[in-house]
Amino acid sequence: MSIPTTSRLIPSLLRTAARTAVVPSAIIPSRHSSSNHGQESFEAFTARYVSFFQSAPDLFEVQRGLNNCFAHDLVPAPSVIEAAVRAARRVDDFATAVRIFEGIKEKVENQAQYDQYVQELKPVREELGITLKEELYSS
Repeated sequence: MSIPTTSRLIPSLLRTAARTAVVPSAIIPSRHSSSNHGQESFEAFTARYVSFFQSAPDLFEVQRGLNNCFAHDLVPAPSVIEAAVRAARRVDDFATAVRIFEGIKEKVENQAQYDQYVQELKPVREELGITLKEELYSS
């Protein structure tokens, strides 16, 4: 009895493995994906969420919109944040208005970007009486 050499053993094992690995396609659930979906531009994203927050009727919708908005892999534009903060105050929820800025702090890459958002939205914060968490709990 001869011992098979490596050059004959590996192809034989691969053929055997390929035959045993065949699974009927009826068992494997197929997952269809479509590549026809276009990428939404930042401007379209901004317009969609500004419009959403301007028409949000209650706290549930404001918070749902915030969850959806912050789930994207981008930092919302200041106009979106302004619309969200105004919506939170319109439905009389101070805590959500403060938490929006906490969300921004988590989304930006560094403290300087956060400071730019805070500075740009300072007139809105003053108009609506929104205090940042850092201001509420300063030591």
